[in-house]
Amino acid sequence: MKPLPRTLELFYDVLSPYCWLGFEVLCRYQHIWNVKLQLRPSLIAGIMRESGNRPPAMIPRKAQYLRSDVKLQGQHFQVPIQFPKDFFGVILEKGSVSAMRFLTAVNMECPEMLEKVSRELWIRIWARDEDTVQLQSIQAAAEKAGMSAEDARALLEKISTPQVKNQLRETTEAACKYGAFGLPIVVAHIDGKTHMLFGSDRMELLAHLLGEKWMGPAPPALSARL
Repeated sequence: MKPLPRTLELFYDVLSPYCWLGFEVLCRYQHIWNVKLQLRPSLIAGIMRESGNRPPAMIPRKAQYLRSDVKLQGQHFQVPIQFPKDFFGVILEKGSVSAMRFLTAVNMECPEMLEKVSRELWIRIWARDEDTVQLQSIQAAAEKAGMSAEDARALLEKISTPQVKNQLRETTEAACKYGAFGLPIVVAHIDGKTHMLFGSDRMELLAHLLGEKWMGPAPPALSARL
């Protein structure tokens, strides 16, 4: 009899390109490994604030390194990342509160759409250099993901409700309780133990913890299934 799948929680924010990398890898491997993937939209600004951390973009040498690193990582992970022209404006000024509240509402009301809508928001920011702050931009991403305009509008009307705000806050606080100081984090629940891994470059270590085979960020087994 096949053992029950282990639970992986992915805490993420579409403001982070590294979250996109980790997200895509786990979405690929959830069909290969014996795991149950739970997507947990969170607010990276809240985690940074609570932990006393600083965004890499605020540290000149890290900011300089970030551009080349993300480009190489995107090529390696086969994710089409392109830096926004107004990088600092996108990261430090516009933020992601509305987008993450919307994803929280999606997760609450129609979780089957969460993966696709999350991906489309990343594509808008990190592949096409498009807005994700205006409500019409968020709706466009939802419709691109396959959500009806009516459903998208209904969810957008809920992003300012206490229920959605509180849920996003609780999920962000849960990440902090696990020890998060940035995103992405993967929380693996294995044999009664909890392991928190930070960053998109810990997937090989995650495979080790799970006792699963790591086949790189774009596993051949996935290509064979397509």
